[in-house]
Amino acid sequence: MTGKERILARLRGESTDSLPLMPITMMFAADLKGAHYRDYACDHRVLAEAQIAVAERFDFDYVSSISDPAREASDLGATVEWFEDQPPAIVESKALLEKKSKLAELRLPDLSAPGRMRDRIEAVRLLAARTGATRIVEGWVEGPCAMSADLRGLNTLMLDFFDDPVFVDALFDFTVRMELEFAREQVAAGATLIGVGDAAASLIGPKLYPQQVLPWEQRLIAGIHGFGVPVRLHICGNTKRIVEGMGQTGADIIDLDFPTPLEHARRAMRETQVLLGNIDPVRDLRDGTPESIGAALAECYRQAGPAYICGAGCETPRGTPDANVEAMTRFARGTR
Repeated sequence: MTGKERILARLRGESTDSLPLMPITMMFAADLKGAHYRDYACDHRVLAEAQIAVAERFDFDYVSSISDPAREASDLGATVEWFEDQPPAIVESKALLEKKSKLAELRLPDLSAPGRMRDRIEAVRLLAARTGATRIVEGWVEGPCAMSADLRGLNTLMLDFFDDPVFVDALFDFTVRMELEFAREQVAAGATLIGVGDAAASLIGPKLYPQQVLPWEQRLIAGIHGFGVPVRLHICGNTKRIVEGMGQTGADIIDLDFPTPLEHARRAMRETQVLLGNIDPVRDLRDGTPESIGAALAECYRQAGPAYICGAGCETPRGTPDANVEAMTRFARGTR
């Protein structure tokens, strides 16, 4: 089977010749290609070359356009700090929506114009042309909570949930409409799966999440499904308190960070929900041995059951030995 066939079969609940393999690689991929990370995040050609190189080197089943969470915020006019060899960072002290009244002035970015969102669309287009026949090409958008935190400031948004939930709804509505347009353009460019990153949602408790975050994640994911592609949801951090709700988002793949045990997620979700992950990227993957990585992944598979895709809990750290990544591939290819 090709990687594309393998992933799609797993999502349909069909048998595969081996476990699908979908680890997140960003800085690791750039380092493999010998590129500065600023170039990886700014130039779709560098990103595509690095993604293809890492996928071919380690036999991954997909390539991804993910690089950092600041693309949409950049095009909206947020203040972003750049570094030569680290991901760009949104400057929270200069939040674009420091004043809530500015939300009414925001307009959806023109995705045909030069910008960081357009650069991701072009990365998808290049990846689809180069490797889309045999591998899944993953586009990427920010989830409503993460995107709103990027615009409002994380700490301020957490207060807004209590102080002004009406404003939060208006902000989430704007972000979901923007991300749906962004996803639509990536699908048109050749994305065969869209990843949704909603990192800030891990900070929301089990009372607020179902009321104020889940409905908007559901709206975003349902909208992406309307474009004809599956969805991968990744929420960084400890999501044990909201994992039941994550299973209700409609995402085809729930990609769990390492603090949430897969057996905990499996108990909270239907048996057919595909889970991805989730060994500790640092202690298990970067600092482990090929033998310990195989054992850790085998335990993940035992906990998750058949509806499982192999990967780490979050990004493969730079400095991870090639032998350790090869161990992840070896486990996936040797397991059905």
